[in-house]
Amino acid sequence: QVQLVDIGGGLVQAGGSLRLSCASSGRSFTMYTMGWFRQAPGKEREFVAAINWSGGSTRYADSAQGRFTISRYNAKNTVYLQLNNLKPEDTAVYYCAATWRVVLTTLADDYAYWGQGTQVTVSS
Repeated sequence: QVQLVDIGGGLVQAGGSLRLSCASSGRSFTMYTMGWFRQAPGKEREFVAAINWSGGSTRYADSAQGRFTISRYNAKNTVYLQLNNLKPEDTAVYYCAATWRVVLTTLADDYAYWGQGTQVTVSS
């Protein structure tokens, strides 16, 4: 069983930055591909970014490419999402997730474990 705890959300002005963190319990952190998703009010949950077990491979949604950076620090069982140049349309609850799949899947259904989510609000 894996438990994930997301922190780091908040209120920021457009153009600002935030760093989200997701801490994982358990000793098998390196066995998981980790992902970040977000869900805005009235919208479906959407893929943001994913990173493989070593951190050597990443994948981003088009909306995140060039502005967001996913990374992981396996010694601390933690994955991060750096959010730069934030826009009002980035406002959402952000969730980290873990999957056994080796491929950097963008499908929410492929992820078995989820954090509780952290709110990111970007004002214009």
